[in-house]
Amino acid sequence: MEDKDFIISINIVIADRPYPLKIKRSEEDKVRKAAKIINDKVRDFQLNYGGKDKQDFLAMASLQFMLEKLNSSDQSHSVHPSAMAQIDQIQQVLQDALKEA
Repeated sequence: MEDKDFIISINIVIADRPYPLKIKRSEEDKVRKAAKIINDKVRDFQLNYGGKDKQDFLAMASLQFMLEKLNSSDQSHSVHPSAMAQIDQIQQVLQDALKEA
């Protein structure tokens, strides 16, 4: 087994909660970068829609990341238009709910 394939234990923090993980050493940078991107997005939502629970911000961040992935996948795969319309509606409902709080 190569050194980069060794399993290591790390702790990451997402939305102020620690998560212990066991990952390949070669994946550590990507995992830490992903956690940072998630935390940055959650922080952005907190600044724009203060007063909500962190779970709400995590849901919004997850939805936005999935939309970005689906939109980037559109270039190589077709996403059914009704699915995209439903995702857009869900995103609008969540944004409206955050604004009302």
